[in-house]
Amino acid sequence: MFASQILQRGHVSRDPEMGGPPYDCLANPLGAVRFTFEKAISSGSDPASFDGGDWGAVDLFRHLFSDEAAFSQVPILDSSSIKWVQPNSLVRFRGMIQDMLGNEFYVGAYKDGSTWRTNKYSDVSQFPSASSPDMRIWERRLLYCIPIPGQNSWTEPSSEALKNSFMDLTGECREKRSRADEEMTDSMDLNMSESDFRDSPAKKMRVDEGHSSSSESLVRGTDNAPMNLAIQPAVNKDYIPCLVKIYDSPEAELKLNDVIEFIGVLNFEPDSVADRDAHDESSEGLEVDTVQLPPGKVPRLHCIIHRKLEAQHFLCAPLIEPKSPQIFKEIRESLMKHLTGLLGNDYIVAHFVLLHLLSKVHGRVDNVAMGKLSLNLMRLNKESVSIFGTRLSHALKSLLPFTQSIPLTIEYLNTTSLAPKKDYQTNRLVTGILQLAEGTHLTFDETQLEPGTLNSVGVENASLLKNLLEYQKLEYDFQYYKMEMPADVQMLIFSEGKSNIMPADVVVPFQPSEVNSLEEIAPEAAESWRWYLATCRSLSHSIGQEIQQVVENDLVAARQADRSLGSQDLSRLLTMARLMSASYGETTLSLEHWQMVLELERLRRERLK
Repeated sequence: MFASQILQRGHVSRDPEMGGPPYDCLANPLGAVRFTFEKAISSGSDPASFDGGDWGAVDLFRHLFSDEAAFSQVPILDSSSIKWVQPNSLVRFRGMIQDMLGNEFYVGAYKDGSTWRTNKYSDVSQFPSASSPDMRIWERRLLYCIPIPGQNSWTEPSSEALKNSFMDLTGECREKRSRADEEMTDSMDLNMSESDFRDSPAKKMRVDEGHSSSSESLVRGTDNAPMNLAIQPAVNKDYIPCLVKIYDSPEAELKLNDVIEFIGVLNFEPDSVADRDAHDESSEGLEVDTVQLPPGKVPRLHCIIHRKLEAQHFLCAPLIEPKSPQIFKEIRESLMKHLTGLLGNDYIVAHFVLLHLLSKVHGRVDNVAMGKLSLNLMRLNKESVSIFGTRLSHALKSLLPFTQSIPLTIEYLNTTSLAPKKDYQTNRLVTGILQLAEGTHLTFDETQLEPGTLNSVGVENASLLKNLLEYQKLEYDFQYYKMEMPADVQMLIFSEGKSNIMPADVVVPFQPSEVNSLEEIAPEAAESWRWYLATCRSLSHSIGQEIQQVVENDLVAARQADRSLGSQDLSRLLTMARLMSASYGETTLSLEHWQMVLELERLRRERLK
């Protein structure tokens, strides 16, 4: 049995019934998978009954990694860790699902003499070369995942700390890879062009000839085409794309643009690229069923367990439960002081920026995205944006997990691909700048916009931006038709006058009184602000029956006093009321917070006069 093999590694060797597993799931996860498989077979289970499903391995890993402390033991896969983490060890990858590549069939179980074996969670096949009726063909899904666009550096611990932790946990010092290996990894071009990829042969051999999963798989949904390896320009170059293979998960559980943390078995073989290419070039007579991502170019992760990530999962500080509204009030006060200082002591704008940062889409009614609050700060020019806009943008990068800044110029609109487009020649979804993760913050600088003419691309991009701002939807171009996909991004616009390209929910004239000197922010304060923003955004909200009547009366009175107010204005006031309550850590609207919203709105409208 494999038990003896998985016992040789590891810091735990006790029986599960005695409180610990008899194997090292970090260094040898496949040993644990095969151990549980053989245990299930020995208990009388028929491999045919699994049908690619689970026999207890998933439950084992879910139990072992059921809390944040256990998750943190698993090294994160990036361009640094991939140099030292070992193939077939357990890693975690945090990324956004950029494309869904269809399904792949593979030999999941086979008979070795009289003993059943499994190839699940592996690219390496162990089954005999001769085909046999005692083989079980199973299915897995392929997801192309990229680093999360706009992800800020504070969201991840250092690779060196993870490496040291992993070495301690596995109980052995791993050998460093050769310099040639490191040079190959360092030179991995994450923005490889498709023409470059075509020059690298990656032929797939028949089932009875090869030794890898590509030599044993029949692929549905992929074709003889290069993979779209390009990632967005805002992606941190420390992070790498990954081909994730999914098992035992309903299709509805994972969607395009979801941010997911995958834990699974790593397969990455930079050493073998040249050998495999040379072998492929000499194999012209073999049938070529498909071209897949070579493991020497992009790592493969055989996912065992996964979870969807929220903003709280990116906090470096441990998650804590708020004990009283006073905690929220104190953190709110310090954050407001910080924002007000950055914005030249403009308290009103700082207040609107705070509400904007807490906004999110919490529901949809017809075409209306409930909860969004886009913000247009006007009366800014190139000089003031270079001071206050830069300061605010830097502050947002230090507070939010995902941020991007976009310069709105004629040239940019006329030349940039904002929306994803389907390329039917490669059968791939080519990413666009606006293919973003939920919760991403976008800052647009319209002060750089000079008079000019938009071409057809520019007109389409302007329409895309307006549609995203108004309805939180983005059109994906499938060439023969277009499909709207829901989005949830925060949008902040800097402009001299009211923006015509992007009509925001709230327009506030910016009136700084002075340029304050920048103060150094203590790490503890930054962590508390990040926790505050992530927690307040996740709070539910309701309006009690008594305050609901007050709100209705006030809205009727406001409409009678100003007939120009429409349903969108009244809806915006309700959204601001929700966000004002959340900013104090409250889940129900109080009369005090409603009156604060009305006063804030009155001050804003006075400025607009």
